[in-house]
Amino acid sequence: MLISGFNSLLALLSLGMVIFAVVALFFAAAAREDAYRAADKQTKMFWLIILGVTVAVDLLLSMLFLQLAGLVATIVFMVDVRPALKAVSGGGGGGRRSGGSSSDGPYGPYNGGR
Repeated sequence: MLISGFNSLLALLSLGMVIFAVVALFFAAAAREDAYRAADKQTKMFWLIILGVTVAVDLLLSMLFLQLAGLVATIVFMVDVRPALKAVSGGGGGGRRSGGSSSDGPYGPYNGGR
């Protein structure tokens, strides 16, 4: 019973890694080629190949070492490359208007009740 529970947990983690890699592959494909150069990152083709191989390994092979290497590549893309691409493409700003302060509320700047 314990082993079947552990296998179920591994299956869920494996599914999560596949979904994470597919989402990263989608984001890599959706970004413009010139944004990769402007952000001084590897080329779009490089990331498409790396993330595509990651998805293929996650789906077809059950070799934990290769799956973990793909997970590291996916995390690097999502944490480092994607925010840089968003900043270069004008998508970075967290939903705020440009030039706004961190103390701005939905109707303008917060003045502390003065």
